[in-house]
Amino acid sequence: MILYEDDFVVAVAKPNNMLVHHSAMARNQSEAQTLVEILFETFGKHFYPMHRLDRKTSGIVLCAKEKQYVSAFQELFITNQIEKVYYGVVRGFSPEKGTIDSPVKGRDATVHKDALTHFETVTTIELPIPVQPFETSRYSLVKLLPNTGRMHQLRIHLNKISHPLIGDPKYGDRYHNRMFQAEFEIFELFLHAASLSFVHPFLQKPMVIPCSFPRHWHKISEKCNWDLTDDC
Repeated sequence: MILYEDDFVVAVAKPNNMLVHHSAMARNQSEAQTLVEILFETFGKHFYPMHRLDRKTSGIVLCAKEKQYVSAFQELFITNQIEKVYYGVVRGFSPEKGTIDSPVKGRDATVHKDALTHFETVTTIELPIPVQPFETSRYSLVKLLPNTGRMHQLRIHLNKISHPLIGDPKYGDRYHNRMFQAEFEIFELFLHAASLSFVHPFLQKPMVIPCSFPRHWHKISEKCNWDLTDDC
C-alpha cells in the first residue's frame, strides 16, 4: 500500500471501491472502512489526504503526516504544479489525442466549474465479442492528464466525447459494462491514478511517484494482448 514516505508525506495506493474518507457525498457508505481509517489502524496516527479520488477509482493518494504540512502541498494542486497521470479503458476507438474543455457540475453541486482534461490514445483493440447493436466490440487504452480536479471530471469528460469508461455505472455504457462482467468477470471501474510528479515543497527536489495497476487491469491486458507497464 505504501508507495513513498518521508518526514512530511506518505503516498499510498487506494484500491477500487474504497472511500478516501467519509463525507456527506458518500451515500450508503457509512459502514465501509475508509483509506484514512486503515492508515490509522496500521500506523496508530492520523494522516491528512491532500486530494481526492472517487471511491470507484484506484491509484495514488498523497497524505500529509501532520496538519501543518497540508497547505504547502495543497498549494501545488491549486496552482497546477502537480502533474497527475491517469489511465482509463474506454468504449470505442478514441481520437489519437485531444483536449476536453467543458465545465463540470459534480453531484449535488449547484454550479458548473471550469474543467480541462488532455488525453491521448495509447492503443486500441477490436474484440470478436458482440455488444448490441454491433457484432464486435472496440476499446481504447487512454492516458489522461487533468489540469483541474473536479468531482467525477474524467468520467464526465470521457462520456461527453462518447468514449465512456468501462465499468462506470453512472456515466458509462451499460451494455459494454455487462459484457466485461459476463465475459471477463470484471466489475471494477477502469480508471487508475498512475502517478504524481512535483517538486517537493519542503525537500526542494523533483518527485515522481508511480502506482502500479490493480489486478483487473492486468487481467484485461492479457485478454487484449496489451503491454501494460507503469509508464505505458
